[in-house]
Amino acid sequence: MKQNPIRDALTPEALGLIDAVHRAGSMAAAARELGVVPSALTYRIRQVEDALDVLLFDRSSRQARLTEAGKELLHEGNRLLLELDAVANRVKRVATGWEPQLTLSVDSIISRTTVMELCETFFALNPPTRLKIREEALSGTLQALTSGQADLAIGVAIDIAAGSAIEPAANNGLHSKPLGNIRFVYAVAPHHPLATAAEPVTNDMMMQHRVVAVADSVQRGGGMTVGVLGGQDVFTVSGMIAKLDAQVRGLGAGFLPEYLARPQIEAGRLVEKTVAHQPRVVKVSYAWRNSAGSKPGRALQWWLKQLDSPATRTALLERRQAR
Repeated sequence: MKQNPIRDALTPEALGLIDAVHRAGSMAAAARELGVVPSALTYRIRQVEDALDVLLFDRSSRQARLTEAGKELLHEGNRLLLELDAVANRVKRVATGWEPQLTLSVDSIISRTTVMELCETFFALNPPTRLKIREEALSGTLQALTSGQADLAIGVAIDIAAGSAIEPAANNGLHSKPLGNIRFVYAVAPHHPLATAAEPVTNDMMMQHRVVAVADSVQRGGGMTVGVLGGQDVFTVSGMIAKLDAQVRGLGAGFLPEYLARPQIEAGRLVEKTVAHQPRVVKVSYAWRNSAGSKPGRALQWWLKQLDSPATRTALLERRQAR
């Protein structure tokens, strides 16, 4: 095979050295962290710079700062390393049937209690698969799956995210099934002005008060907002549990999943209000990635089997949080 000086110099090890210098702030500090001689570290980085014919670090001061070219190399290099890891994971899955890691994208409307119980049961199998959970919201739940950052998405809101319903297709490897419906109720703290307002609560009445909204976790694009009226004052939080907490404190009003709101309503910490329009019901699904012509890994198979159970699906959408 013909030698390529750039490929010979630009190895995963070299990228790791560049990253170490960037994090440590100097060649000497990085050398101490890595347990290598500073001259050896400097030589390896010079090799990469010579091969690419660029300067990766600005050495005009005591600190080694990445140049724009260096920043681009580190950014793209880290992406390539992730792709190498993905290739290694696929190879291992082919060899053993078990994925080295399974990542779940779980929307914040899903019952945390049920998810943790499922994780507990999964780990009881003592699988060789590491489990990673990403808490997402709105269209970010699906994007984590479609961008390759997750293997299974639980709680995709197919009635509010345009185009998020996925049909099984051989060309994209994406599949989905219905999870169920989540009913939302409009609730406020007992000391909130709307707590004693006449019912039904109209949009005009809502407009006069701050709404608590969950931020869309989508990483690209503007995302979406739900339950917010045009021009309304908004307090944006990271997830549904934070939204519940904010509304209990009277920091705003808004719609909450009934399974989350009901215990607070029964305890007198929230007041449910009838609204003028139809009760809000959100249809949600779960979706997963699987290459055409191949079986899902054993870890993904296990999770899909659990989601086939009506009792599990109900618990994910209606199970009250553990105290």
